[in-house]
Amino acid sequence: MTPTSILSRSGWGLPVVAVGLLGALGLGGWKLRTDLAQPSGTLSSQSPLLLAPMIGVIEPCILPGTSAQQPTSLQEKCGQAEGSAAALVEATLKELAPSGIKPQENWELGYTLPVPLLQLFKEQEGEWQIDQPLVNKLALTVRDSERPAVVYLFATHFASHAPLELALASDPSNLAQTREGPMPAGKYYGEPVYYWNIADPQAPVNLRRKEAATAMVNALCALEPRHRRKIRAVTLLGEVHHYFPDFEQGMGFGGPYRVTDYSAVSRAGFRDFLRTRFGTLEALNRAVDGSFASWDDIDPPSKDIRTEPLRHFHEHIDSYAQGVLPVSGWAFRAHRAPGSRAQVLVYRNGELAGRAPVHLSRQDVLQAKPEFGDANTGWRVDLDFRQWQTGLHRLDFYLQEDMRPLVSLGSRQIAVMDRRQATPLEQPMRSSLPHAGTQATAGSGASPQNSAIPAWQVHIDSPAPLSSYYYNPLVPLWHAFRAKQVAHYIQAFGKAVVQPSCLRDTPTYTHQIVPFANPGWDAQKFAVEESLAGLKDIRLGVSLYGEASYGDSFGSWYAQRQRLSAAHSSPQAYGVTEFHPLKGMEANEWRKTLNAHQQRGAAFLSFFMEPQWQGQRVERGHNIFSIDPQNPQFQSNALYRAAQEALKH
Repeated sequence: MTPTSILSRSGWGLPVVAVGLLGALGLGGWKLRTDLAQPSGTLSSQSPLLLAPMIGVIEPCILPGTSAQQPTSLQEKCGQAEGSAAALVEATLKELAPSGIKPQENWELGYTLPVPLLQLFKEQEGEWQIDQPLVNKLALTVRDSERPAVVYLFATHFASHAPLELALASDPSNLAQTREGPMPAGKYYGEPVYYWNIADPQAPVNLRRKEAATAMVNALCALEPRHRRKIRAVTLLGEVHHYFPDFEQGMGFGGPYRVTDYSAVSRAGFRDFLRTRFGTLEALNRAVDGSFASWDDIDPPSKDIRTEPLRHFHEHIDSYAQGVLPVSGWAFRAHRAPGSRAQVLVYRNGELAGRAPVHLSRQDVLQAKPEFGDANTGWRVDLDFRQWQTGLHRLDFYLQEDMRPLVSLGSRQIAVMDRRQATPLEQPMRSSLPHAGTQATAGSGASPQNSAIPAWQVHIDSPAPLSSYYYNPLVPLWHAFRAKQVAHYIQAFGKAVVQPSCLRDTPTYTHQIVPFANPGWDAQKFAVEESLAGLKDIRLGVSLYGEASYGDSFGSWYAQRQRLSAAHSSPQAYGVTEFHPLKGMEANEWRKTLNAHQQRGAAFLSFFMEPQWQGQRVERGHNIFSIDPQNPQFQSNALYRAAQEALKH
């Protein structure tokens, strides 16, 4: 598989949302707009949208020795001293749009050139050096293709199968650390995952990344200006975030809470962060209700009060210790009218505490119940329990569809605990609950008696009955610091590599994951909220899968982000660095989705494609998310046909 084919799309079966990001943007509880309207202050929708498929040209054309396995006519294009992947790019795009783009569509068709940074080295006499001929082939691809390009400087935790990776992974200083120490390599769909250190900029892996990116940028800057002008955007690094064990399933809320980074550099950095934030130890102690005698007494929270002895309460951490309780589940009813709205209402002790539209992507539900034919059955609301009285609280759940009678989904009793773990007392009901026309229990259907309306099928995933929750005010500070580490890493990389170069005026984008679009993920584990909120000289680039690529969740979040940033910055375009609806589309829906992104201000949209030569698919390790005529996974073949239909004259 290619370096970019192993992507963080796992966790479909886990019941979450970027608490820090949503809270910072005023989006806690998923009180989001549900329209796709262009937010005030976005860029003109008249700017053409660059469709820039990320074509898998690296193995068949770029890496040493691999072109010999390909057809002779392709070898002649790739294998020459001055060879490049431009001919393969053109052959692939011609299959997608043989006659170009429909005149009425305000789109351009280009490509994304992935540059696997750790593959740009070769070992000579025991030393790792830049493989300049390989770098040149990548640069010559830009020279030889007349298409506009997005250059993706790729270097993440997903293995690129570079020989240098094994050498770097053998050095613990290159690895992120949980409280147990450096993380050994993991697996994702059977492929290696290396949990690289992003806390220490001087770690060898980080120096190598910058060395390779600088060599690539220098090669591009050596091109004539007319060729450099084809580069419409540079995207940095790929999905940069903090880590957790069990990469395929560990992004949810179950199991022991283990996150990065607990290295000595990171621990010291956390203390410096607190000094800068509070100034004095007395101010910190007041803020967290602590009794720290010195800065050196402070360590990041790392233990669970339920199962481990603590020296003091501020050592406690779990997925809820920042003071937010995610409440989530799924609901489906067959034969709903087009445009009907459904939402879940959550009451606490008889008072309305939050509401959430039923529209989030739940691929796990669709896999378990394919007869639904729809993955957008999820809902999620985050409840801030920091100011709640300690004790037992009752949560009641109702489903509201348009003007129909409410459907009762059941109730949960949960415990908000104090630091002493005193026995919680039951809190009184503050108001009477609303009347429900029907009653449902988890996993069952419900419909009004003597009604022909099909039943709702529902399930409440979280919280579990009688689950306990502890708020540790040091935890949100720890997560804020970790989010700052991620943002600083990307910012420093762009400043070191792109800003000093001829590409300084070329728009530079992040290539970030958006955990809030996955209702089963604990977004604090990733710590990406600050990098999504905005970076200096680097624009927003996001990977959108499932409902986030075509539905309401990303559009509503982005509209809120634009409104909050309008007061202190001018609007900038964003980029869709990875795009896959995870469902089939007709041409009209494909067109509508792309136009919606364009109207919001998207500058480019990238999706994976398999290379084709003379009408045949080129053999390589194929990407399961490629929008490709021979890929049935996630109905990618139907998406390819929709794209062809939307693009052709």
